[in-house]
Amino acid sequence: METELINEVKTLSHELLQKINAYWRAANYISVGQLYLRNNPLLKEPLKLEDVKHMLLGHWGTTPGQNFIYTHLNRVIKVYDLNMLYVSGPGHGGPAVVGSTYLEGTYTEVYPNITQDEEGLKRLFTQFSYPGGISSHASPQTPGSIHEGGELGYSLSHSFGAVMDNPDLIVACVVGDGEAETGPLATAWHSNKFLNPITDGAVLPILHLNGYKISNPTVLARITHEELEQLFHGYGWIPYFVEGDEPEAMHQAMAAALDKVIAQIHQIKSDALAKEDTARPRWPMIVLKSPKGWTGPKEVDGYKIEGNFRAHQIPLAVSAATPPEHLQMLEDWMKSYKPEELFDQTGRLKAELQELAPKGDRRMGANPHTNGGQLLKDLRLPDFRNYAVTVTAPGTDGEGDTYTCGRFLKDVIKENQEKRNFRLFGPDETVSNRLDLVFEATNRQWIAPVVKSDDFLAPEGSVMEMLSEHQCEGWLEGYLLTGRHGLFNCYEAFIHIIDSMFNQHAKWLKASLELPWRRKIASLNILLTSTVWRQDHNGFTHQDPGFIDHVVNKKATIVRVYLPPDANCLLSVMDHCLRSYHYVNVIVAGKHPAPQWLNMDEAIEHCTKGIGIFNFASNDQEAEPDVVMACCGDVPTLEILAAVNILHEHLPELKIRVVNVVDLFKLEKNTEHTHGLSDPDYNALFTTDKPVIFAFHGYPWLVHRLTYNRANNVNMHVRGYKEEGTITTSFDMTVLNEMDRFHLVMDVIDRLPQTGTKGVYLKQLLQDKLIEHKHYIGAHGKDMPEILNWKWDAIKGDNVVK
Repeated sequence: METELINEVKTLSHELLQKINAYWRAANYISVGQLYLRNNPLLKEPLKLEDVKHMLLGHWGTTPGQNFIYTHLNRVIKVYDLNMLYVSGPGHGGPAVVGSTYLEGTYTEVYPNITQDEEGLKRLFTQFSYPGGISSHASPQTPGSIHEGGELGYSLSHSFGAVMDNPDLIVACVVGDGEAETGPLATAWHSNKFLNPITDGAVLPILHLNGYKISNPTVLARITHEELEQLFHGYGWIPYFVEGDEPEAMHQAMAAALDKVIAQIHQIKSDALAKEDTARPRWPMIVLKSPKGWTGPKEVDGYKIEGNFRAHQIPLAVSAATPPEHLQMLEDWMKSYKPEELFDQTGRLKAELQELAPKGDRRMGANPHTNGGQLLKDLRLPDFRNYAVTVTAPGTDGEGDTYTCGRFLKDVIKENQEKRNFRLFGPDETVSNRLDLVFEATNRQWIAPVVKSDDFLAPEGSVMEMLSEHQCEGWLEGYLLTGRHGLFNCYEAFIHIIDSMFNQHAKWLKASLELPWRRKIASLNILLTSTVWRQDHNGFTHQDPGFIDHVVNKKATIVRVYLPPDANCLLSVMDHCLRSYHYVNVIVAGKHPAPQWLNMDEAIEHCTKGIGIFNFASNDQEAEPDVVMACCGDVPTLEILAAVNILHEHLPELKIRVVNVVDLFKLEKNTEHTHGLSDPDYNALFTTDKPVIFAFHGYPWLVHRLTYNRANNVNMHVRGYKEEGTITTSFDMTVLNEMDRFHLVMDVIDRLPQTGTKGVYLKQLLQDKLIEHKHYIGAHGKDMPEILNWKWDAIKGDNVVK
C-alpha cells in the first residue's frame, strides 16, 4: 500500500523549527485568551479574577491541533506560492481560525478596531462568546471562512464544491474525527471520484484524529492503524500519518508530510495536463493524530484533561465559585506559551514571526474565494421567452413543465460553459425529473470507468449527480460560496434529507448579509419536482410537500417560495431566480404532461405580480363574487379550474373569482415579508367577507399560518395534503386528500346557502361521482375517461359532470 508514517524526517532547519513553534505558541496563547480573558491580555500584571470572563464558553479540544495545521499550511503556501483556503470541519474551534487570521493580519484589515497591539488583543479576547461579540464558531464574521461547522458533517462536501472549476485552488479541509462519524462526511470521501484533475482544483483532507467527542471516544480513533489505513485506501486516498505529542518531532513530521502531499498534488495535475489524462488519481491526504487539548492542562481536580474528552470545551473552570488555585493554573497555562517571547511591548507579534505568514491574497483569511461575491460574475442567460409554450387558449396540452424548463437550462449551460460558473446538481434524478435535455449540452462529470451502455458520463461535465442529497447540496453550497451559480433539482419528498443543511446555509446568508465586507453570493436555487400529487405509483413513501413549511420559518430577507402553475410561469420564475443574489429560492413544479393556462406575456405579468385573478375563469367582473376559488400549485390549479367548470355549468348564477398564487409569500402581510401584500391589496383579491375555497399544494395549515391575521381568515377554507396516499391513480390522490374538484365544489355548496335545492342535488351528484370513481379505478386500474380527457371549457360545459 502507498502509505507512510512520517516521524523521523528532518525537513525544517533548527531556526525555522523554532520560529514555527513560536508562531504556534502565539496562536495557542491567543486562543486561550479568547476563551478566558477580558482584560490583562499580555499578563503584564498578575492574573486577577476580574480579568476573567464571567461566562466561559467555547471549545479548546480541537483548537491547538487546528492552530498547528494552520501554522504549517502558512509555510507551504509561502514555499510553493499556493492558492489555498482553509475549511475548519470542527468549526466550533473558533479560537483557532479567529486567532490565526488575527496573527496573519487579515482580521485587523476587516475589523480595524481589533488592532495589532495590546488594546486590540484585549478587544479580540473580550468579544469572543461575549454579549455583542462574536460566536465561538468559524462563523461568517470570521475572515477566510466558508464553513461555520456549528453542525458537523459538511466540510468535505463544501471543499469539493469550492474547487470545482477552480483548477489552481487547493482547499485544506480539516475533518474532525467526531465529524467523520456523520453520514454526510462518511459519504463525502467518495467525492474524489468526481474531481477532474485538469479542470478542477484539489482538496487536501486532514483528518484530525484527536480521539474524543464531547464525552465519548471517536470511532476512528479506536480502530487499528491498519484498519484505518485500509479504510482510506478503499475510499481511494493515499493517507500520510503524522502522530505524536512531542512538538519538535511533530513539527518536522508535519512539514515533511505537507511537502510530500503538495508535491504529489502538483505532480498529479501537471501529469494530467501534459498527457491530457483525466483518469482518476489517488489523491493524498493527511491523518494528524495529536492529543485533544494539546498543550493545555494535563490534569484538573484529579481528572485527566489533555488527551481526554474533558478537554473538549472549557477544560479549566475559573470563577468565584471554583477553587482559588484554578486561577493560578490558568495563569501558568497561558505563561507556558512564553508570551514575552512572542509579542513586543506594544502587544504586536514580533516581526520575525510575522514573516512566517503569507502576504496579501495568499493569506488563507484573505483568499478571495472565501468571499465569493468578490469573484461572482452574472450568468449569461438566454431569453426565456424563446422557450415559451404556445397557449392558444387556457387548458392547452403541455408536455411537462420541467421538460420545457430543461430546454432553457440546456442553453443556460451552453451559454456559461466558457466561464465555467454554472452547474446543475441532483441525486441521480436529472433524467427522472425530466431535465434530460440538458444532456444535449453537457454530461455528468464522472472520473471513473465507463462502460458502453452508460449514458452521459464523461470526465468533464456541468451536471453533478450522486445518490446523496447531502453531497449534492454540499457541493452546490461550496460552489456558490466561492462565487459561482447553480441549481439543485430533487424529488420533493426527499429534499427533507437536507433540511438541516438548508438551515445552516440560510443562517449563513442571514448573518453575512449583516456584514458590509461580505459580498452577496448567487442564490441557492432548489427545484422540487416529482411532487406529492403525482406519486400515485410510488405511494406514501414518496409523498411529503412539507419542505416549504420548513423554509417559511427562515428570515424574510432570505427565503422565497414559488409554485408556478404551468410551464411559461416556470420559465419566468426560473429566469428570475437564476438572476437573483443571496436568497434561497424554492421552486415547486410538475414534470408530467399537464394543461397550460397562460401565454408567455400573461405568465410574465402574472409571475411579476406573484398573485392575481385568472380572468378567463372568473365571472365576477361586474359584480361582487359569491365565492373566491384560490389555488397555489399546478395540480391544485387544475382541480380548482375543474371545479369552477362544474360550478359554471350547474350553478351559473354564482359569481366566482379565481385567484392563483405563484409567490407563496404574497399571502403574508407586507409588514412580515417584503413580498407580502398590503391589507388593502389582499382584501381586494380575497374580499373581507366572502368564502374562500383554497386548493394548496402542501399542508393546508401553512396557508392558515400565513393568513392568520388577515381580515377574511375566518372564511378561509383550505384543502391540501393531509397525509393520505397509497398506490393509486393520480386523481385518486387528490380524492384521498379531499382536494379534488368534487370535494371543492361541495365545499362551495356548504358555504353558500343561496345555492338552495340546486346545490343539494349537485352535491348528491358529486357524492355519487366519488363512489363511481372508486369503483372505476378498482375495476380498471386507471382514472375515469372524464378525468383523463378533461379539458377546460367554462362556457359550453362539454366536460362537466353528467
